[in-house]
Amino acid sequence: MFTLICLAAIGALALNMHLPSLPAIADTFNVSYSVTTLSITLFLAMNAVFQIFVGPLSDRYGRRPVVLGALSIFCLSSVGCILATNFEFFLICRVLQAVAVTGLVISRATVRDSYTQDQAASVLGYVTMGMAIFPLIGPALGGILEVKFSWIASFWVLLVVGIFIFILTYFDMGETNRHKTNSMAEQFRSYPELLKARRFWGYSLTAAFNAGGYYAYLGGAAYIGRELFELSPDVLGFYIGSPVLGYVIGNWVSGRFSVFFGINKMISMGSIITSMGMALCISLFILTDPIPISFFGCVLLTGIGHGMVLPNANAGMMSVRPHLAGSASGLGGTLNTGGGAIIATATAAVLTPGTGALPLIFIMFSTSIMSIVALVYVVKRTKKLESNTVNFSG
Repeated sequence: MFTLICLAAIGALALNMHLPSLPAIADTFNVSYSVTTLSITLFLAMNAVFQIFVGPLSDRYGRRPVVLGALSIFCLSSVGCILATNFEFFLICRVLQAVAVTGLVISRATVRDSYTQDQAASVLGYVTMGMAIFPLIGPALGGILEVKFSWIASFWVLLVVGIFIFILTYFDMGETNRHKTNSMAEQFRSYPELLKARRFWGYSLTAAFNAGGYYAYLGGAAYIGRELFELSPDVLGFYIGSPVLGYVIGNWVSGRFSVFFGINKMISMGSIITSMGMALCISLFILTDPIPISFFGCVLLTGIGHGMVLPNANAGMMSVRPHLAGSASGLGGTLNTGGGAIIATATAAVLTPGTGALPLIFIMFSTSIMSIVALVYVVKRTKKLESNTVNFSG
């Protein structure tokens, strides 16, 4: 369990640890803030690309060799970020760090290899709850390291963490894929089977839209904290971790109650909580003078919703075709993070001097509503399939 938590966490840690330092990175390489956000958006885009291949590779060759290879690439790219002398080379190495998403895909598939649908949702809840500790402390640690040393220190930490997890995985992780496919071509031919499954699309879009609010937050949180609230890097780092704290709580709820309520009810409750958090945030910004807690406190509430939605939606997408769990995890993750890259890019584009926080908040609210719409479709489709099964049996 600890190994799976570490594998799932390293990608999230790599994604957000340097967020408080984006303005400092811009100064170091003499580029604008919007350009530095490419270290987020391109990371997410490459994250999506990697996931297309990670699932089939792990279904073909096994979970263990694929994740060990990915961790090796992550460590080498971390060294590149440390040694970079210009922004272009830094960005290339930063994008290669996205290979860390392999750990998340493999941890999900490993759980699904070993448990039924509702049990998998419960276990994934506990795994992601433990995982969330890393991105919770990541921005805070990154802000402190920038103040004490420089932003490069964050990438030294990522290198050390990557080496540790490689060693841990090498000695602890066994192979759980007992039904390897015969060829990569066979795996890619399985994608149409997934893409024709409407419930796979429903669960994937539910997860993608729900997580979309968080990706929008990643694209704009540093800007809001520094420009609107004038927070220092170390203080901003603590605030940025607020949705992750909520995510921990939401994942505990998933781990505790998914088996009893089922995944669709858990997703429904989580989506409503996410929307309520953003609705409250909009009200506070319109009716009161905004302070940091007006924004980051409401984002913490949405984090609880994310923690309830994502483990259950991921378990759902992998259970539509259980024999393609690895491919479903990878393809679903591609839809999730690919959409996240688009949303984060759009967020960075609309946050210009004088706009305030409302554009970001409205984007986050809109994605939460779309998540509910996608879930409604899943529920209707599930009821229709169950009805057809009963009629056929009769």
